Amino acid sequence: MSGHSKWATTKHKKAVVDSRRGKLFTKLIKEITIAARMGGGDPEGNPRLRLAIVKAKEANMPHDNMKRAIQKGTGELPGESYEEIMYEGYGPGGVAVLIEITTDNKNRTASDIRHLFSKAGGNLGEAGCVAWMFSKKGYLLVSKDGADEETLMAAALESGAEDIRSDDPESYEVLTAPADFERVRAALSAAKLPVTTAEITMIPSSTVAIEGKDAETMIRLMDALDDHDDVNHVYANFDVPQDVLQKVEA
Repeated sequence: MSGHSKWATTKHKKAVVDSRRGKLFTKLIKEITIAARMGGGDPEGNPRLRLAIVKAKEANMPHDNMKRAIQKGTGELPGESYEEIMYEGYGPGGVAVLIEITTDNKNRTASDIRHLFSKAGGNLGEAGCVAWMFSKKGYLLVSKDGADEETLMAAALESGAEDIRSDDPESYEVLTAPADFERVRAALSAAKLPVTTAEITMIPSSTVAIEGKDAETMIRLMDALDDHDDVNHVYANFDVPQDVLQKVEA
């Protein structure tokens, strides 16, 4: 899990930069629109929409932007017709990569993603080639600076968390079933624990340690995929040295 923890922290820092340049808003609006289209415009009865709105608020998205995105999803306003696609492939060193896409032009997007993999010496694979290595989980990172371990254990386990891990030197990792994620998140918030990352994500069953050129190339690939407007989430099972991740944060 250490690799996942380090990358989750890095993504959080990158998201702050992304929000300043507007890129994060684009992705959040797509997610809100899709969530409203699939589950309706009432966040009380639509967990996916509820989480998307939480993320949008964290990014300081104006309320009117969220409202328009919901209305486009429910058909109250005209909007683009988005399609959700999952791409799977391999990066440098045999790292498994899973990519969630939202696009209005899948041919264009497929060409773009294939090009990014090719530049990194990787390749897209067939459906199912790596998805079996990942499990969908609720995932929360709690900073050890300001978090009492006993308080965390009590709040997390009593609210339904599956596991708590402390391998990372800076954060505790809390895993939940997707259905229990919001309840655990609320419990940690009520206990005033410093949650730095909270998301529904795909957790790899095992990781691949890579170093040197492969590690740097893999991080560049993740960065390029994250930057693509049609990419919602990228998951991978790599574990790389901290100094390589610091280059991304710089």
